[in-house]
Amino acid sequence: MNLKGRATGLLCINKHGELMALFSFLKKKKKIAPVPKQADRGLLVFANTSEVIRAEKILKSKGWGIRVMGPPPEIRSGCDLVIEFPLIETLQIKKVLEEARVPPLQIVPVSGPLLQPVDLFHIKDFGRYLMIRAANMKLTIEKETLFIANISGGGCPDVPYLARELVGKALNQAPNPLDLGHTLCGYALHLAFQEAKRRCWL
Repeated sequence: MNLKGRATGLLCINKHGELMALFSFLKKKKKIAPVPKQADRGLLVFANTSEVIRAEKILKSKGWGIRVMGPPPEIRSGCDLVIEFPLIETLQIKKVLEEARVPPLQIVPVSGPLLQPVDLFHIKDFGRYLMIRAANMKLTIEKETLFIANISGGGCPDVPYLARELVGKALNQAPNPLDLGHTLCGYALHLAFQEAKRRCWL
């Protein structure tokens, strides 16, 4: 048997023992990506949706870069929404909200994966139609015409009224749901409406 044949024989004999151990030794260890630091962000927790809406309007009018998100399970307070904000602005934001009489229940730093806020938007492409869901409300548009084809979801009493006022209208001509309803459903539909306009460059 030549050297090549002997090497092959050794490979066969030891494939469940020494060779596998050697292979494991030579194989590079899989690198674990570090968890990104979130020390620059915090969450404002409120008692109800109305306070979130008011706080969002106040903070955006002051020029702060904030966004409304779903709360992580660890800090849910009964409200389905929180406001994510730049943590370095904590003192100023707290002062502004207290002066406006809408102080948060908690101000929580996003210090780890368990405190990550939940994205409110879920997008589904049906080919001709695009559906955007925000929290419990769904808004569907026809992609070619940008007309609102359907509104569904929620359980608030103003949903039928909101659907009647928006369905069948072009996205850039329909009224903002936030101007028509003030329930959680109306606010969630407003978020879906704004996300639809953003995605359609309106």
